[in-house]
Amino acid sequence: MEIYTSVMENSSFVTYILLSAYYGMESLKPLYFCIFMILYIVIIVENVLLIGIIYTEKALHQPMFMFLCNMGANGLYGSTALLPPLLTNLLSNSYEISLPCCQTQIYSLHTYAIVEFTILAVMSYDRYVAICCPLQYHTIMSLTKVYKLIVFSWLYPLVAFFLFFLLTLRLKFCANTIDKLYCINYSLVKLSCTDTTIVNIVGLLSLIVYTVPQLIMILYSYAHILRVSVWSSKESKKKALQTCTPHLFALINYSVGCFFEILQSRFNTGYLPYTTQIFMSIYFLIFPPFFNPAIYGVSIQAIRTPLFKLLKNKNRLSPTK
Repeated sequence: MEIYTSVMENSSFVTYILLSAYYGMESLKPLYFCIFMILYIVIIVENVLLIGIIYTEKALHQPMFMFLCNMGANGLYGSTALLPPLLTNLLSNSYEISLPCCQTQIYSLHTYAIVEFTILAVMSYDRYVAICCPLQYHTIMSLTKVYKLIVFSWLYPLVAFFLFFLLTLRLKFCANTIDKLYCINYSLVKLSCTDTTIVNIVGLLSLIVYTVPQLIMILYSYAHILRVSVWSSKESKKKALQTCTPHLFALINYSVGCFFEILQSRFNTGYLPYTTQIFMSIYFLIFPPFFNPAIYGVSIQAIRTPLFKLLKNKNRLSPTK
């Protein structure tokens, strides 16, 4: 009992978290800094361009592109929650982060992940209506409904995760080392010196709440799209494939990243090379916002045409030697 009391007293002094994964970068810190800086700049440019084109082009003021615009905004949100702190740590000799900053990063990264999956689910519903109910598309996907779906895509994850995260905020911590480049909830909970049984049970239940409804929507939408496509003409099949391919790529890309993160969080991956572990841990935070604008920008002509036009005009305006 005395030992437990002593540990609880010491827990009050845990005011910072040490991110020990940075020690593996020390020999190549300048290289890692340049790589992550370039990635962050590219992510910002790509997503701002995508949002700007959708905003300025009236022809793109349609449900699918409005959802895509929000995906771009979420990509900026998630990458900004990760990369500026990561770059700051690479410039520093200390890899410590204050407990409040760690908790803020946890909230930002987890809500980014849930918002991303929710937007992907909403986009799958949009594709289902467009392909399976083309004549009623504009009636079903009215502007009011689109706004409601966008608000839901953000509000539901932000509120739902906050209610669960309140349990983590109440914990006391006895240890202060997380073997990652950033803070995540599961790793922080493991540092607690209090009983975390309730937190772990609620965490598993909340994972179902955050993912199962979206997963059902995605599976339901694509099951109906597949059913309709089977009995359609070749031209209709081709159109459906062209419409769904970018979304499927974005969905697969995000799912691979989530699989890597779950694998690292729940299982021992210490036997893997350090660079592989880093790649797996940051995949779902960097590569979806990195690839999504490129996937949609290249594959959808309605975005590709104004993008190339913009780049062409900039080249004309640039001074020539």
